[in-house]
Amino acid sequence: MIGTHTPPPRRTRVLVADDTESIRALFEKLLTSDGYQVVSVVDGVAALEAVRAQHPDVILLDVGMPGIDGIEVCRRLKADAATRLTPVVLVTGLSELPDRIRGIEAGADDFLTKPVHPHELRARVASLSRMKHLTDELDSAEAAFVALALTIEARDPMTKGHCERLAHWAVLLGRGLGLPADDLDALHRGGYLHDVGKVGVPDSVLLKPGPLTDAEFAVMKRHTEIGDSLCAPLQSLRGVRPIIRCHHERLDGSGYPGGLRGDEVPLLAQIVGIVDVYDALTSDRPYRTAIDPDAASRHLLSEVERRKFSKLHVEAFLDSLRLSAVVSG
Repeated sequence: MIGTHTPPPRRTRVLVADDTESIRALFEKLLTSDGYQVVSVVDGVAALEAVRAQHPDVILLDVGMPGIDGIEVCRRLKADAATRLTPVVLVTGLSELPDRIRGIEAGADDFLTKPVHPHELRARVASLSRMKHLTDELDSAEAAFVALALTIEARDPMTKGHCERLAHWAVLLGRGLGLPADDLDALHRGGYLHDVGKVGVPDSVLLKPGPLTDAEFAVMKRHTEIGDSLCAPLQSLRGVRPIIRCHHERLDGSGYPGGLRGDEVPLLAQIVGIVDVYDALTSDRPYRTAIDPDAASRHLLSEVERRKFSKLHVEAFLDSLRLSAVVSG
């Protein structure tokens, strides 16, 4: 029934940014009565500061605030990885169609039209609050997958730090190639999660101190598909799954699981594949000792000659390593 509101399952924080005191007071009264914690500010600058300090779950922005208006605040929030998933509602006048168009372009999640009806305000905030809680749960699930990947890594003492190094080097190469921020984020997460499917590989295969038999290698190869299937339910990992599934694919079609060739191999998977081989070569394994970085670099270049890796990507990686060594030295 309209007018009956179930309190949110946990105390949700709502930021209200409006330069009109009566509107702030009305919103705060209505939302506080529904169990929300409300933070009120008078302009866009204060809104950005409150977001950083208070971490609201839902943000209500008046479009016509002085200084930095609501649309610009929204644009900045949606451009920031830390706040891009926080729901933003723009509050506009009835006939302000240009503002709505600008708001859509800025990434607004919803709109409220003045004068705002109390039932509509409550319904919008409740809906977006549920969406934010679901997003947070997905982030928690992703964190659980990262923890699982690190647990798998810990099964073999010789691979300690492997995930962290891959994440670092993959981002290093991605930057060297001029990739956008979203791709760099996927590379970082993919570095940690690329081998999560090894949860399905028995220790007798994973930790074997010697070359694998054909049957054992067939079991090992399944980790790419297992990892992809594990992460499939998480929308937040959509950009990472090609790395998990395809980081053992090679440009000449000799890789697995799909025998992809050339541009069929996703770019981010190519990058992680290169740094994965480099890290494997420069780390001790049960069946061999590590080789030095120069020898590992020569091996990567030989893989280019065999058309397994891109010359552009390998040379960019080696350049990035040299530059990193100079800076750190």
